[in-house]
Amino acid sequence: MTGHHSWGYGQADGPSEWHKAYPIAQGNRQSPIDIDSARAVYDPSLQPLVISYESCTSLSISNTGHSVMVEFEESDDRTAISGGPFQNPFRLKQFHFHWGTTHSQGSEHTIDGKPFPCELHLVHWNARKYATFGEAAAAPDGLAVVGVFLEIGKEHASMNRLTDALYMVKFKGTKAQFRGFNPKCLLPLSLDYWTYLGSLTTPPLNESVTWIVLKEPIRISVKQLEKFRMLLFTGEEDQRIQMANNFRPPQPLKGRIVRASFKA
Repeated sequence: MTGHHSWGYGQADGPSEWHKAYPIAQGNRQSPIDIDSARAVYDPSLQPLVISYESCTSLSISNTGHSVMVEFEESDDRTAISGGPFQNPFRLKQFHFHWGTTHSQGSEHTIDGKPFPCELHLVHWNARKYATFGEAAAAPDGLAVVGVFLEIGKEHASMNRLTDALYMVKFKGTKAQFRGFNPKCLLPLSLDYWTYLGSLTTPPLNESVTWIVLKEPIRISVKQLEKFRMLLFTGEEDQRIQMANNFRPPQPLKGRIVRASFKA
């Protein structure tokens, strides 16, 4: 890739350094943000979010060196989100997670200053308007990411299939088959959400994302969360570095409005 810089979450290559290689890091619609629930504007014109993951075909699970990601076949719009603030359906491409070394941090978005131990991102693209994911990722209305907070509670039964597969992708650059997983099981009951215009939270940090942050978290057990922390930022040959704290801190709002689909 041209202009591909190595980046990470360490002291030398972490979020505070990203702007050197990716100047957009200091742009006007960067993500994540802290959502101030009292300042979010209830917008009655926002439609309910429609998540149709019926014919979902997951393909693989992989360790990207930054997170763990599950990728989907995206040949049609049957696995998509619509409604909400969107005119077009957005097709599911992948989901991944961000988490901390301890339960006191890990999420990228925060609510009223409070972080969660983990955040799930379901990444979708506007396939009606753009020919490829790459093209969509460069356009201001190209991507839609649904953020779901995870908090500690009782075991999440549907999450076991995923956490049980993590050992297969312990090292950076590893990939395993992971079929027939429907992420609908990872969504909370309520689809009340906040929405705002933002960016990717990892380089290249493109300002192409309409964010949908769900208000209701899902719960996973300590044991399940600890399986994420067994993953490594490093390859099999390298000195082992635990994968955790792979989150970017909240960015300045710079005058953006956060809209809520629900009355506070």
